[in-house]
Amino acid sequence: MLKRRLSTLVFPVFVLVATVLIPQRVDAQSKMKGKSFVVTPASDMKWVALPDAPPGPMLAVISGDPSKGAYTAIEKFPGGFSAPMHTHPADHKIVIISGTWIHTEKGKPEARLGPGSYLFQPAGQPHSTACDAASECVFFIQSSGKFGIKLLEDKKPAK
Repeated sequence: MLKRRLSTLVFPVFVLVATVLIPQRVDAQSKMKGKSFVVTPASDMKWVALPDAPPGPMLAVISGDPSKGAYTAIEKFPGGFSAPMHTHPADHKIVIISGTWIHTEKGKPEARLGPGSYLFQPAGQPHSTACDAASECVFFIQSSGKFGIKLLEDKKPAK
């Protein structure tokens, strides 16, 4: 009798689970339809000057448009580049690929970030940015909005 009750319950539970999971799988598959891998060797990256930025930074856009909204890119600063205290209107998530990035917040010691390091820059937070003179800094950046910079000091960025 217990076996019969269990088998009576197993089938409806199985149907319920299948009803919930199968449409999600089909939906995920339909979302993937038409998509393909994007492969871009470093030698094929198209480097351009970062719009509305001080001279020096170069950008290879992966997605989006930094002059219009959210974007991801590989960016590089020449060795010795520095930007005085400033803010950005969007959040930036950054992963250092090569070189030594120097991040400084007002009243705090500088943070020297090498390859593999992560930095989150919240929108509107004052900071200064530099690249150690020993080599250029290359990094991945994901921005939540269009690029902008507001210098908080009269000094011009060095390149």
